Amino acid sequence: MITLEDILQKLIDLKAIGYITTHRAGPTGIGKTLEDLLEIQENNINISNTTFAEIKSARKGVQSMLTLFTKAPNPAEANSKLLDRYGYVTPQSAGRKILHTTTWATRYNSLRGHTGFKVQVAPNKLSLISSSGEELCYWDEPTLRHSFEKKLHHILYVLADCRGRGNGEEFWFNEASLLAGFDFDSFTTAVNNGVICIDTRIGQYPDGSTHDHGTGFRVFPDKLSLCFSERQQLL
Repeated sequence: MITLEDILQKLIDLKAIGYITTHRAGPTGIGKTLEDLLEIQENNINISNTTFAEIKSARKGVQSMLTLFTKAPNPAEANSKLLDRYGYVTPQSAGRKILHTTTWATRYNSLRGHTGFKVQVAPNKLSLISSSGEELCYWDEPTLRHSFEKKLHHILYVLADCRGRGNGEEFWFNEASLLAGFDFDSFTTAVNNGVICIDTRIGQYPDGSTHDHGTGFRVFPDKLSLCFSERQQLL
């Protein structure tokens, strides 16, 4: 299996080359291009005998956010209660309720012209609270830690300057960091500062039962390192 030292040397070589044309048009082009250039068939790097890293890449200066992980809130019926209280019907939802919204700690969201809810950081948990201060649901620290570490155990994170569009887009891979360890304080600070948001995507099945499309915790790509307790700049 390819080692971290092998990857680092390849990244040094790529940085020296400069801009490289994408191997695939569209949002996933950067990941595909880097994977091809590093000649990685499986997205694992042997860092030591016991730890592995996933490679993630991102364009610098792009405002589209990166999904860290998805996790439905507690208690068990929280999504159904959110949908019942805040859900709405659209012409595309076939008469069934949906609730698609992005929630921040820095402000209340707006749902069909009405004030909805926001994220609140409390001791050992994150909550969604209504405009009256009522706790609607929550994620406690152990839940967040488990979800984060299951998805993001060790990350080799590569950033690239980009130019051009479509099939002509070019990437200059020139920064890389090794990230590890969940830091709850750093994570919640990032939430408080509006660096991390929560995307709620709930709908209904034809029988009216709740369909969770995935409640996603998302971060601005250039702020990903703030979520980790261990940060090692490689390039």
